[in-house]
Amino acid sequence: MKPISATQVRFGVVGVLNTAVDALGYALLATLGVPMFVANFISTTAGMLLSFTLNRNFTFRAKDGDIRRQAVLFFAVTAFGLWVVHAAVIFAVTKLFPGINVLIPKLGAIAVGMVWNYVLYKKVVFRHGATEPAAVVQPGPPA
Repeated sequence: MKPISATQVRFGVVGVLNTAVDALGYALLATLGVPMFVANFISTTAGMLLSFTLNRNFTFRAKDGDIRRQAVLFFAVTAFGLWVVHAAVIFAVTKLFPGINVLIPKLGAIAVGMVWNYVLYKKVVFRHGATEPAAVVQPGPPA
């Protein structure tokens, strides 16, 4: 089994952060009386903007790429993942396992969506980013 790379760890951290922004933002806005659709739109947009910024600058270190191209591709990949890939996984799991707990297909969709996002962000959206530097071993002081 291949070890987890530093990029994959950073991707996971960013995913946790943008999911927290989405969930907490939604909860706060809904608690303040903002209609659910509007609260969801605002919170998911905030999460997506944070995700783009952190994935570009921190996860894939692709600051040298064309930000407009990256933004359009990021939105297309993310939206397709959320609205098509997630829906397809949920549909398939509920058809294969009728009566299954509703959270299981959603968790499966999230897992597949994470792989979808990581691969396409790395290979398409941020492909011009710097590669991870090899570890440099410095010689120690003479004995």
